[in-house]
Amino acid sequence: MGAILNRSKFQDPVTTASGETRASVSLLSLQTLWINTGTLCNLTCANCYIESSPTNDRLVYITKAEVNSFLEEIAVSGLETNEIGFTGGEPFMNPEIIDILEATLSHDFRALVLTNAMRPMTKMQDGLLELRKKYNEKLVLRVSLDHYDHIYHEKERGARTWEPAIEGLRWLSEKGFTLSIAGRTVWDEDEGALRTGYGRLFKEIGLNLNPHNPVDLVLFPEMDEMVDVPEITTDCWSILGISPEAMMCASSRMVVKKKGSDRPVVVPCTLLPYDDRFEMGHSLADAAVDVPLNHPHCSKFCVLGGGSCSAN
Repeated sequence: MGAILNRSKFQDPVTTASGETRASVSLLSLQTLWINTGTLCNLTCANCYIESSPTNDRLVYITKAEVNSFLEEIAVSGLETNEIGFTGGEPFMNPEIIDILEATLSHDFRALVLTNAMRPMTKMQDGLLELRKKYNEKLVLRVSLDHYDHIYHEKERGARTWEPAIEGLRWLSEKGFTLSIAGRTVWDEDEGALRTGYGRLFKEIGLNLNPHNPVDLVLFPEMDEMVDVPEITTDCWSILGISPEAMMCASSRMVVKKKGSDRPVVVPCTLLPYDDRFEMGHSLADAAVDVPLNHPHCSKFCVLGGGSCSAN
């Protein structure tokens, strides 16, 4: 673990702790709208950034009607959105998830679902097969495998989690679903070695995925908001040779429904579900404003890590 975060950082949305102008990102075009289906999950992973578990209901189940209101806003407003992503928690624990996916796909969006491919998903095989039959490759499932070795995967996800995930993954592959894999870069291996290891696993279990394709295998950095990271200033774009247009919040937003709230709220991205400072309103129109990079995740994951949750 690195140095502990200096608590004077990431406080002011306009100015960094050193007095420099904080970088912000404008929404260029809403390409991906993320929906958090609820934070309940069948697992309690060691380093889950959103702390999902069988008891964490800080974000409650979103309903089909609530999702539909955002799909309709996209249509009425003529937004360029082409992908609706679903994350949790475990999305397949939401009892309305199949109906939500049907509504999404029937509006001609691509639906990307992040899942652990375990029991909550396999209980919904019939519904998934119907969606696969009707919408084919428009439905994409990204399965979390934290490492290509079961020992490291289970260090993160717990004992007896590897085989059910592999079984679910094999079922999806055999039934012709469009798939990708989400892994992690926390294991003191360079990216090349990780991708080669995943390649061996893909061959072993019969997955037709290219481990060197960043769409087929998405590798995410560790996200610990207590570890010190630099703040991002307006000068950083030229220093790092990075464009703000490449940031996730330049092309996406996420909808969450907080426990006790009567309706969902929009936040900049998948990484900031709880921080009230980042609530942007109840509509996509409200959320079409600049995002100050005022959180450690903005620095480590997006700017310095080059991360994005979208399949685009």
